[in-house]
Amino acid sequence: MELITGFFNEILFRPIFNLLVWTYDTIPGHDFGVSIILVTVLLRFLLYPFSDKALKSQKKLQDLQPQIKELQKKCKTKEEQAKAVMEFYKAHQVNPLSGCLPILIQLPILIALYKVFLIGLEPQSLDMLYPFVYNPGEINPMFLGIMDMSKPSWILAVFAGLAQFVQAKTAMPNSASSSSAGSTDFAKSMGQSMIYMMPLFMVFISWKMPAGLPLYWVVTMLFSFAQQLVVYKNNNLNLWRTRKS
Repeated sequence: MELITGFFNEILFRPIFNLLVWTYDTIPGHDFGVSIILVTVLLRFLLYPFSDKALKSQKKLQDLQPQIKELQKKCKTKEEQAKAVMEFYKAHQVNPLSGCLPILIQLPILIALYKVFLIGLEPQSLDMLYPFVYNPGEINPMFLGIMDMSKPSWILAVFAGLAQFVQAKTAMPNSASSSSAGSTDFAKSMGQSMIYMMPLFMVFISWKMPAGLPLYWVVTMLFSFAQQLVVYKNNNLNLWRTRKS
């Protein structure tokens, strides 16, 4: 257990903590909330390949819905439908659960950030800084001078839930049709969980946690939404060019 904890600290907790402090030291005004936003954007760029692959897989799945419905009509039982659809997914290299991947990747980062906001702001925690990161002595946890990132904020908790709902809803607008087209019950359950349960879960866990955590999640969802618009726009543009040619 100590080995796992030490590995987690060195791979996630300490690098994120040092990056936050370095950003805090570097930006004018030394605003901790702004540091969280900048670090969040950087992390999203680092995770871009994973989320981009998941979004493209979701978009491809949506484009295949007409073919899946036709396939469903040819099957007599639900068992045949499920088997045929899963074979169809495999043939087209589509994973119906790909939308869950970004969330699963985010969980370890959320845990690391929670630890940063919980103990990382204590003066003694600054001893964990790398030699090349300046030790400020103490960190002012205020965001724009009005919100303490080390204390809970129900406003940011609600915004985190809303941002999660909007992003998940727009990312999987055809989840209901895909499940009725013969997807497995597990896929259907996971899809519904993504859209409805995750926002409630985010509000629940953010309600009592340091405000830095929901701020990170709000920025993450906004970034994901923007990335989603780019992926869908490029996909539609490529489709239009293919049809035109």
